[in-house]
Amino acid sequence: MQDLSIELWGIRFKNPVWVASGTFGYGLEASEIYDVSSLGAVVTKGISLRPREGNPPQRIAETPCGMLNSIGLQNPGVEGFLLHIYPRIEKIDTHFIVNVFGETEEEYLEVCLALEDRPKIVAYELNVSCPNVKKGGMLFGHDTKVLSRLVERVKAKVRKPVLVKLSPNVGDIRTFARVCVESGADGLVAINTLVGMKIDVRSGKPDLSTFVGGLSGPAILPIAVRIVWEVFQEVRGSVPVIGVGGIYDTDSALQHILAGASAVQVGTANFFDPKCPLRIIEGIKSYMESKKVKSFNQLVGRAHGIGVLS
Repeated sequence: MQDLSIELWGIRFKNPVWVASGTFGYGLEASEIYDVSSLGAVVTKGISLRPREGNPPQRIAETPCGMLNSIGLQNPGVEGFLLHIYPRIEKIDTHFIVNVFGETEEEYLEVCLALEDRPKIVAYELNVSCPNVKKGGMLFGHDTKVLSRLVERVKAKVRKPVLVKLSPNVGDIRTFARVCVESGADGLVAINTLVGMKIDVRSGKPDLSTFVGGLSGPAILPIAVRIVWEVFQEVRGSVPVIGVGGIYDTDSALQHILAGASAVQVGTANFFDPKCPLRIIEGIKSYMESKKVKSFNQLVGRAHGIGVLS
């Protein structure tokens, strides 16, 4: 029997297929389509200290093999999340990781502390790389000193694992990965969206109200896989790397895994193929059977020459 379960930070996950922040809400909508408990984990839509209305429309634009978004982290705030959403996700039998956003270090810390005593939340994913908000986001992810201080402050106050979602919109992402690890991060998520733009040639104006937004979808797969590869080499197994970006089927997920991802997050594919994560779970299992691999962990990083698949 193939074992798809994984253990990260002392937490047992059913499988390595998770869903990415901002593409799955809080898992409640998808529960009307399939049993969300089948997933390894749900990474929630970003939560901030106070409610956010997000950016004005137009906030989404379709592109070849992908999409641009400039939602602006619309969310009910951590108090609204705990009051109206948390009681409902408690009934879903899988782990939840909260994507945390703030405009200041204090806001990041306050959101995490508000969630510390909620057992359904097993970890935090610090969003330091969102390209479509004016404050916070990339302000933290593009400055190594600011990023280091943020990670250190959060780690000093919380008990749960702290993951950092890395921005691909930097010169050398390996430097930022190393800074996160040195500052105490428990895991790295690679990658967030790339900055992109689309112009309507009929009107001569940008499609998005904010002009630029985050590019995601199958179009960014080769970039995401390359970054997972580089980050895996940089951290040398000191912390898990979680791969996200362009995953839409089993092969694309396996590329992340063989490059070094200990788990993967399905993002934009949830919009055009809601049951995609379930097929990827079964696809990875079939792949392991075909390669006579019993434990999922045997696949992680294999493209680096750690063992040879027949």
